[in-house]
Amino acid sequence: MLRLGAVLVGCAWAQQPGVHTEEYHPKMPLWTCGSYGCSKEDKTITLDANWRWLHNGQYTNCYKDGGFDETLCPDPLTCAENCHLEGNSEKEYKSTYGIKETNKGIKMNFVTTTKYGSNFGSRVYMMDGPEQYKMFKLKNREFTLTVDMYYMPCGLNGAVYFVEMDADGGKAAATAKGGVNAAGAKYGTGYCDAQCPHDMKFMEGKANVIGWNASHDPPIGKYGACCAEMDIWEANSRATAYTPHPCSITGTYICEGIDCGDNAKDERYDGVCDKDGCDFNSWRLGDKTFYGRGGSFTVNSREKLTVVTQFITEGNTDDGDLVDIRRFYVQNGKVIPNSNSSIAGITGNSVTDKVCADMKREFGDIDDFNIKGGLKVMGEALDRGMVLVMSLWDDAEANMLWLDSDYPLNKDPSIPGVNRGPCNTDSGTPSYLRGKFPDANIKYSKIKVGTIGSTFRGSSDDDDDDDDGKWDDNRRLGEVHI
Repeated sequence: MLRLGAVLVGCAWAQQPGVHTEEYHPKMPLWTCGSYGCSKEDKTITLDANWRWLHNGQYTNCYKDGGFDETLCPDPLTCAENCHLEGNSEKEYKSTYGIKETNKGIKMNFVTTTKYGSNFGSRVYMMDGPEQYKMFKLKNREFTLTVDMYYMPCGLNGAVYFVEMDADGGKAAATAKGGVNAAGAKYGTGYCDAQCPHDMKFMEGKANVIGWNASHDPPIGKYGACCAEMDIWEANSRATAYTPHPCSITGTYICEGIDCGDNAKDERYDGVCDKDGCDFNSWRLGDKTFYGRGGSFTVNSREKLTVVTQFITEGNTDDGDLVDIRRFYVQNGKVIPNSNSSIAGITGNSVTDKVCADMKREFGDIDDFNIKGGLKVMGEALDRGMVLVMSLWDDAEANMLWLDSDYPLNKDPSIPGVNRGPCNTDSGTPSYLRGKFPDANIKYSKIKVGTIGSTFRGSSDDDDDDDDGKWDDNRRLGEVHI
């Protein structure tokens, strides 16, 4: 996954807990399933720290208009000591960030505007009590959720994925490294992923103020936050992919220099994480009739659908190595197997080390996935435990072309692997999306985890063949399946 979505204009980030508003955690149920059936647990979510208001304990901003206050944040540690990460009420989750509890899940709006500015997208984590993230261990298990993609146009990404964050949001790590993080998981601290994002404002209890570049979109600092990542669902209504990203490190790793694998320094494949991952994208693998808007597609993104991901181990045991990541869908009471590749030299409909190696070879890509350890190393991260992330974002760096259009743009789209979806190459710019689709949104619900085959059966949803209006825009007409 490429990162990151936009945040509230004028807001900021912190490491001390807030003092003005008691933090509310929206409800998000979780079902745990087995041979006995499924049992419901009452869980909650919290908003990532990068979206929150940061202040000095009163009303002075520590961060504003892309930069840190030089008086409050003269150095990394002083900034963490001075600045407070504010809580949000249930009303503020809705009115400021566009996050609303729904029946059995949540709804996330793309653009939410207040008198203080506009918020673009958001990112939340599932909690296990008020102070800890829920840790998922998924080897020899399956993970299921239901998504509503109707209002997700080209260029947006509704993402559900797991990252190897610390359960406490990095509080203990901050103490061990001489930092200050009293806010912790309750306030959404400690994010990391396989892109080693440099836009995290605090890492291990210290502000990322050194070398801070406020003119970059998004603003970035010297350090990055790396960890293993398993992308379950990256999608809009036109394209989707699921992607493991192994790393050569364990847990959260704060990188600098070559370890970050920065694109701008031409070091992408020299870092500690596999940034490309091994993405199974049905369109990219040749099936342009499998997923899309309308009843002519096998999986119709205009209707709710249930996404099932199975983590198969050697010997089908909890301690076996991860050897396969399989995908099924359930829609209108029908269980739908994943599409098969129709690209010459690539055979299969799931993520295995062989399929990944074949994809890299046929697409002419560097096989950083297997260099970083492939499924075995990805499975080790899953075994240690990972945090569930749900988000909605646009992409200032690559306009989401890597998901739903031609990418990279300097290659001929006829070359296998370059064309990844039907969207126009100019349809994913944030300014365009924010102007035309401010009412875009996504719904996540019915999240289940359990033994293989225990979380899904079949359910019926109403069919819908009405005209899509503007939500049908920005695809290349010659590539739409009729």
